[in-house]
Amino acid sequence: MARNAEKAQSTLNRYLAHKNDEKTGPRAKRPYLATECHDLNEADKWRQQILREIGKKVMEIQNAGLGEHRIRDLNDEINKLIREKGHWERRIVELGGPDYSKAAPKDPEANNTGPMQGKSGGYRYFGAAKALPGVKELFEKEPPRVVRKTRYQMHKAIDPDYYGFRDEDDGVLVKTEPEAEKLLRAQAMLEWEEKEMERQAAFAETHGPEAAKLREAAAAGEEEDRYVAYVPLPDQKAIELRVLEKKKADLINKYASEALLGQQEEAKDMLNVR
Repeated sequence: MARNAEKAQSTLNRYLAHKNDEKTGPRAKRPYLATECHDLNEADKWRQQILREIGKKVMEIQNAGLGEHRIRDLNDEINKLIREKGHWERRIVELGGPDYSKAAPKDPEANNTGPMQGKSGGYRYFGAAKALPGVKELFEKEPPRVVRKTRYQMHKAIDPDYYGFRDEDDGVLVKTEPEAEKLLRAQAMLEWEEKEMERQAAFAETHGPEAAKLREAAAAGEEEDRYVAYVPLPDQKAIELRVLEKKKADLINKYASEALLGQQEEAKDMLNVR
């Protein structure tokens, strides 16, 4: 399907438009400058035309799928038409007409159209133009900046009240302090008495007559269970001597002959050595 611009350039459409102009006359074109208009009704008509164009473009710019370049162009055109509307409103006032700038309702997007830039009303953003790169950041509010106080500023606010030097000047603390002190003393005494009773009870359990009886019964039970051996046990020297003799016997049995062993036994019998 052909575009609207191509349809308008077709021969049939140009012929029909020419016939319509012959019947109704040529379409009047809006003057480039508002000062070129000297009729109040004509000036009001051109202002109404500009308002219709602004409404159409504001509706069109709501579509975020138009693309960044088209959205920027539409936003520029809307701002241009708003400035032109202001020129025509001032011209209407000069021709003796009403002041539309005072009686006009507030723009529904006036509170959220971005920062005002330039002169004569400033630059505003509409619809999808508010979400464009570089524009979205303009509508974000900066978090409140926390300013840290310097050491000089903190010391400057210190006075005798900070150290409590003038707490007793009004007399209220002098009256309430003794009562609070009595209460704290009573609480401290109760806590001390409870701990002292617990300590005395623990001491009685470990050093009282009942504890002594328990210790005596335990000692008697240990004496009954004690084992008494009636066989004499060798001391350390006797054990070492026996170990030495055992080693000597093992060496003799390993390296000495039977004849040598017999001679050794005869010598022990003669010397009566065992």
